[in-house]
Amino acid sequence: GEFFMQALRSIRSPHIREVRGKGLMIGVELRPEAGGARRFCERLKARGILCKETHTHTIRFAPPLVITRDQIEWALEHIENVLTTD
Repeated sequence: GEFFMQALRSIRSPHIREVRGKGLMIGVELRPEAGGARRFCERLKARGILCKETHTHTIRFAPPLVITRDQIEWALEHIENVLTTD
């Protein structure tokens, strides 16, 4: 969880306001001007990453506890791409 959270915090995106969580339950809060979390969740789903928009401006990640570091690294590439492009 700590690796995943730190990697998300290192993403340089004008949309990200804050990354917080505990263990593998992680929320990426977006700035209001990002246009809501739903559009990002839909783009991530199209890439094979399931997440949920919560409270309009938060993307919630809750991967299975058996996820591997390689799988997290794969997901991070897609997450960074989606959060840094419009």
